[in-house]
Amino acid sequence: MLHSQKLGRTESDGSLLKFGGFKEHVFVSSKLRLARPSTRTASLLVACSRNNVPASTLESGSFQAPIDEKLILKIKSQEIEPCLSGRCIYLVGMMGSGKTTVGKILSHVLSYSFFDSDALVEEEVDGTSVADIFKQYGEPFFRNKETEVLQKLSMMRRHVISTGGGAVVRPINWKYMHKGISVWLDVPVEALAQRITAVGTDSRPLLHYEAGDAYTKTFMRLSALFEERSEAYANANARVSLENMAAKLGRSDVSDLSPTTIAMEVCHFFLKQSLLNFILFALDQLTFPKAKIVSTFCIIDTYLCL
Repeated sequence: MLHSQKLGRTESDGSLLKFGGFKEHVFVSSKLRLARPSTRTASLLVACSRNNVPASTLESGSFQAPIDEKLILKIKSQEIEPCLSGRCIYLVGMMGSGKTTVGKILSHVLSYSFFDSDALVEEEVDGTSVADIFKQYGEPFFRNKETEVLQKLSMMRRHVISTGGGAVVRPINWKYMHKGISVWLDVPVEALAQRITAVGTDSRPLLHYEAGDAYTKTFMRLSALFEERSEAYANANARVSLENMAAKLGRSDVSDLSPTTIAMEVCHFFLKQSLLNFILFALDQLTFPKAKIVSTFCIIDTYLCL
């Protein structure tokens, strides 16, 4: 059974429940619903200013947002009530992309529980760390356990799940994740290398290397991994590009974007999808030339990305 600290929650944060063999926290805030899923990838933008967040914060999964950010995110979480209908949210992306930190923020404001798939795999192997699982049993064994965990989670509801960086490479994993809504946190490799190098690579079995320039070797290895996985990441329902967000805000460094800002970006996708679903439903009830329907859809889609 997972300890609350492994899930990044303290005992005082919420009630502790045993569900399907996993220990989880449930937070009381807002409830959510969803219309119909999107199968296309959306590029999302948000226009708000945030503070720099240290790499150690993103890696540790701990982050305290300013009061105004919390209020804005709370309002957004209430607005997306029609959008989810209890379906799970799967965060995918490279190691160090902030999936755990952003996932905990989302789970709190959505009154969802939070799971880290790597932590659940460790629990399945008697608490053995991911790094030790790779050493003792090999990567194929780990990937099989990862698939088993995702299969179990796919039968549950109201969870935010931080997936392992390589979970996307197996098509069967997408079968399970597509039962919920998947969001790709797309972070430039340079930023990932800086974050991971700052906190060390001991817990990253795919980044173990001989002595040398840690940043350069981390960057080279991450670049190779991204090249292998980028096409698979694009299977996600939505793409949150930190590079695009930083450009929109006039920032030169994606580290200037706080985890709460990124969480609001995810909520923006749900709001956008909900409105598009409503419009498509309304258009289905009317008689319009096909070209006009497509044109209307594109105009609204463009407007919502501004």
